[in-house]
Amino acid sequence: MTTLIQKMATSEGQPSWATNALRWLSNHIKAIVLPIVGIGIFLIIWSFAASKIDTSLGKFPGPTAVATQVVNLYQEHNTEREKEAAFYQRQEERNAKRVAKDPNYVPKIRAYTGKETFIDQIGTSLITVMSGFAVAAAIAIPLGIAIGLSKNLNTAINPIIQIFKPVSPLAWLPLVTMVVSAVYVSPEPMFAKSFLNSMITVTLCCLWPMVINTSVGVSAINSDWNNVSRVLRLPSLVHVQKIVLPASIPAIFTGMRLSLGIAWMVLIAAEMLAQNPGLGKFVWDEFQNGSSQSLSRIMTAVFVIGFIGFLLDRGMLQLQRIVSWDKASANR
Repeated sequence: MTTLIQKMATSEGQPSWATNALRWLSNHIKAIVLPIVGIGIFLIIWSFAASKIDTSLGKFPGPTAVATQVVNLYQEHNTEREKEAAFYQRQEERNAKRVAKDPNYVPKIRAYTGKETFIDQIGTSLITVMSGFAVAAAIAIPLGIAIGLSKNLNTAINPIIQIFKPVSPLAWLPLVTMVVSAVYVSPEPMFAKSFLNSMITVTLCCLWPMVINTSVGVSAINSDWNNVSRVLRLPSLVHVQKIVLPASIPAIFTGMRLSLGIAWMVLIAAEMLAQNPGLGKFVWDEFQNGSSQSLSRIMTAVFVIGFIGFLLDRGMLQLQRIVSWDKASANR
């Protein structure tokens, strides 16, 4: 196809519309075909390797076993939703009969307490990770801007950042659990303690990339832009709004993408260790279950975790493309 494109160039040496169309088609074919080839090779290697590995629970799961579990887990979710709907319907019918006999009766609806399905746990993990990430962003971005604008503040806070940045989430989790248990005491809590434990742990671990990248982006702003702001005598808040934020958006989003990836990894580890609801707990429960399907269900969860992480990163990249003036910074 490359030779064909070269032949269709105009006599003046400028590419024609047909050349541009073929080049566009060639690039898009590569973007589609090459990933498919890579995935196909991976599936072949995985299937071959899985057939050679025997564990205490049977053969290591291959692509077919994982595909089967995807269907099974979806069917289990639908079955559980049908049970939930039937549970509430029975209550409504029972309450209707009670009200018919006694008009003064106040109907009561008990919440359904069935087990969380795999899809429910995906939703729980996503809510938790996005909540922790949002709290971290609300703290880290203003702090990073302040550090980038002030050398003295940077000198004062940098040692703290460097100390806490490498701390593992597994070290934070026991401390967070104890503090939440001691401080968050309410007869009718708005949020479950397990949710707060996971969310705060995620927040603590994804603060640092956002703070560091934001401060670096702010401190690296073109000096001419700062000089223009001084000449115009812009107030501090206007300077941040009109100069600092637009110029540092690429660096801010780089930190946000790094933090979101870290947040997702941290959350799964926290859920496994603390047995908080979510995908991490699903993996640990299946490991403890030790049934003949446990390995394939764990492998399914691994792929789902990875795929969700990929989607979160792509989503953040698309958001960067929307709000950033530098479109080239959001190409990967």
